[in-house]
Amino acid sequence: MGWHDPRMNGGRFLDYTNETYGEPLNVIISALSDPFIMTDKGFRLYTNSIGYSRECLGLHIGDLHDANLGDGNGPKAEQFLARQVFPILGTCWESLAGGQHFRAWKQNGPLANSGAWFIGASKEYNSCKRHKIVPNGYNIGRDWLVNRAVEGGQWKGMRWKAEVEWRSDLIESGEKEVNHGIPQDGRIAILTVFRQ
Repeated sequence: MGWHDPRMNGGRFLDYTNETYGEPLNVIISALSDPFIMTDKGFRLYTNSIGYSRECLGLHIGDLHDANLGDGNGPKAEQFLARQVFPILGTCWESLAGGQHFRAWKQNGPLANSGAWFIGASKEYNSCKRHKIVPNGYNIGRDWLVNRAVEGGQWKGMRWKAEVEWRSDLIESGEKEVNHGIPQDGRIAILTVFRQ
């Protein structure tokens, strides 16, 4: 499949903001994708092509989230966080005004070394509201990312386009154990990304 179900080895499709609550891992980039994207550098360049980049000035404000991908590494801190790029001020504007962002982890432990990227995408408020998630923000953030991936993008001469498979059997819909008590629809997008 290009990824392993975290639940098979004690993981889950929510990350951890504390011992109980978390945010949905609502996008998976399958390891059947272009091999370059499965590398750290390639993943970063790919996400540039669909409208994200590193945080403003490389600075992170806020807590790191952990996720257990059921790969034998247990809960581990996010490996990558990106924010929406705006025409003016880039990701610095997103940090101030709010917008799209995601956190990502690679499934690469000894029990499930798929190499797939698991992503928690969402839309957030501005910095005055401490970047809390907007109503319906988990679904909105996921769909924003998926729509751009399917549409396709390019970065420095490289072009990619994704195919999506929707799954509704991996996480329960609703707000149970979901951070901020914001319901999500229980749909997870599996992306397979091809270089054009």
